[in-house]
Amino acid sequence: KRFSRSGHLKNHMRGHTGEKPYACDKCDKQYSRSSILRTHMKIHTGGRPYVCDQCDKYFSQSSDLERHIRIHAGEKPYECDMCGKQFSHSSDLKKHTRIHTGEKPFACDKCDKKFSVSCSLKTHMR
Repeated sequence: KRFSRSGHLKNHMRGHTGEKPYACDKCDKQYSRSSILRTHMKIHTGGRPYVCDQCDKYFSQSSDLERHIRIHAGEKPYECDMCGKQFSHSSDLKKHTRIHTGEKPFACDKCDKKFSVSCSLKTHMR
């Protein structure tokens, strides 16, 4: 992939490496982009004006609520080209695709072990 700015390349690469240099000073959450951290901080300041009318879950952005509603509606617009499995979120399809490709972009810096999802690396690190 090509990027017009080095910052865009850096952000893109963090998706592969799992690097999350932006940490919330209120909780243990870490993020790959400062803009995502800023959105997260709204949780601590009460800035979650969007609520799901089916389960009362709150969201800081309308787009997050819209994506969440797909779960209740049973919408699964993202389909795996390899096996046909369908997903509500594109990120879930991306994680699933790694089953087929064997891609493991999250590596432990203490040993040679690699993982297909970041949460598996976090569990391993504990």
